[in-house]
Amino acid sequence: MSLFGNVIRLADRVFPTTEAHAHCDIPCGIYDPHAALEAAQTVIRMTELIQELDLNDPASHHALARYTNTKEEHGKKAKDDLLIIWTDYFKPEHLEKYPDLHTLVWDACKLGSKAKQNVDMDAAVAFKAAIQKVGDIFWETKQ
Repeated sequence: MSLFGNVIRLADRVFPTTEAHAHCDIPCGIYDPHAALEAAQTVIRMTELIQELDLNDPASHHALARYTNTKEEHGKKAKDDLLIIWTDYFKPEHLEKYPDLHTLVWDACKLGSKAKQNVDMDAAVAFKAAIQKVGDIFWETKQ
């Protein structure tokens, strides 16, 4: 191995790189609440599947773990997508026109946490409905 290759390998060990996932902070204008709604629908579906399990059947335990993991991942994705729209897209003029927007986003995120933490169909459905309300405002601002 060359000296350069050894230096690079040493640098990788001393300063390991990490993977980053983010919507760009460049004002690209590509925002859409559809992905958040789809993720929230997955939370609803995973909640349904969890509720249908027979936990007396040992085979259901693996399914429970998988459904719970999927519910968690999609709940987080929905919240992340919603927060990107909230922090990167909405502007002060949108808040002037929709003064309850902050509360709607806050409530949606709180419902997302509740839907992730529990097997609560009411919370899961309310989470999606709250994202839909924010999405409706989003689309009104795009006109």
